[in-house]
Amino acid sequence: MHTIDTNLLAPIPIDQLRTLSGVELFKRVIAGDLPAPQVCGVANEWMLEIEEGRALWEASPPANFVNPMGGVHGGWAMTVLDTALGCAVHSMLPAGIGYTTMEVKTNLTRAPKVGERYLCEGKILTAGRRTATAEAKLIDAQNRVVAFGTTTCLILEF
Repeated sequence: MHTIDTNLLAPIPIDQLRTLSGVELFKRVIAGDLPAPQVCGVANEWMLEIEEGRALWEASPPANFVNPMGGVHGGWAMTVLDTALGCAVHSMLPAGIGYTTMEVKTNLTRAPKVGERYLCEGKILTAGRRTATAEAKLIDAQNRVVAFGTTTCLILEF
């Protein structure tokens, strides 16, 4: 599991967003040349791989996501899924083009546990001029689906 260096978490400068394609942007984040989004520190998630149409994340529920019943709040899995979904969409976009989420659907199938390692893979389903859709699965160490989701995103210029 990667250790999150909170000094590397910050908004990505807008000039970088305007001049780098989605894949180029995320490759620079993985390499440490650009900061990772602050949500990575909150949800304890880190991008491992990126290619056009696919984003792979590693994540581990932090203790600050424990709910009153002692389990991991469902919002953690939803956050990790949303990250992988959005990055799969963004990986398809050229420089100067971004997206915003229009809809997200998630299903939780198992209870994640604090401190355990999970992989979350987002994959593009469709990529048009105005909208894109993606799917993602959150997988545990035994290769079981813990949660899955889909998204529809609106494509925008920066």
